[in-house]
Amino acid sequence: MHRIYCFGSFVAVLFSCLALSAADPEAPAFTNAKKAGVDYELQGEYAGVVQSDEGEKKIGVQVIALGDGKFKAVGYIGGLPGDGWSRGDKTHTSEGELKDGVVRFKGEDDDIHADLKGASITVFAGATKVAEFSKTSRQSPTLGAKPPENAIVLFDGSDVEQWENGQLIEDKWLAASNVATKQAFGDHSLHVEFRTPFMPKSSGQARGNSGVYVQSRYEVQVLDSFGLEGKNNECGGIYSISEPAVNMCLPPLTWQTYDIDFTAARFDDAGKKTKNARITVKHNGVVIHNDIELTLGTPGRHPEGPTPEGLFFQDHGNPVVFRNIWIVEKSS
Repeated sequence: MHRIYCFGSFVAVLFSCLALSAADPEAPAFTNAKKAGVDYELQGEYAGVVQSDEGEKKIGVQVIALGDGKFKAVGYIGGLPGDGWSRGDKTHTSEGELKDGVVRFKGEDDDIHADLKGASITVFAGATKVAEFSKTSRQSPTLGAKPPENAIVLFDGSDVEQWENGQLIEDKWLAASNVATKQAFGDHSLHVEFRTPFMPKSSGQARGNSGVYVQSRYEVQVLDSFGLEGKNNECGGIYSISEPAVNMCLPPLTWQTYDIDFTAARFDDAGKKTKNARITVKHNGVVIHNDIELTLGTPGRHPEGPTPEGLFFQDHGNPVVFRNIWIVEKSS
């Protein structure tokens, strides 16, 4: 461990906006980690501690692969998002490139640099090692959650009988193929697991894009937003309505969870809306929207209305897949 100013000199230049550029139409989309190459092996989350005047302080680093051996590192003072770091806390970024098996990230001070090699990031002041951060693989606490006895199981990997336009991928995952449930739902709780592909040469809305349309009206965005700011059009955002409290997006090819509690909008006999819909969303076990009002619907599927509607997963041209999907209906 070391004084935090040593690492601070490194992370002081880590932060710059993550650009949202258009994807190369020929850019690869990997769905198998074993075939994704060394860039995939190096990207991911790293964590450790440094010594400050206030005692030990957690540091988290997210390394995002940009393709062709190029990377961006985002440093979080206080820990990884959802594990000590909160929106508004300090974040810093730096770019590096893989050469001779090492990705070097340079600090503002030429004497400070950090080397990513294998499963660790080592920070140096000159030739002196001052900190080390180890790779970590977080998993949602609700991953693999069992449906309760009163649940309606919509997809367990065996068939797509409950879906319109349902397509099986690898005989076990549900494709993001503009697929909708045959059954309509009002107030309910939803559990769904999803996986975005590894698309290192793509960015923004072209990188692992889909969407969970609750009641076919309100989109909770699915996107490879690992290392991004966390906007309303990024993973966990409610499109055009609300950004997540914290960006809980895990690295691509990691199975992630949404646990959603939804209360439908209310309408009078004349069809006038009298009460907005409300939603609570947990992303990988962390509350990112807490009983917020949905003042309008999301474009792309059905408009708001008084009738129950089905669950819908958007096709945005990327190989996003879903599994372990179930709903518990609530009494109105």
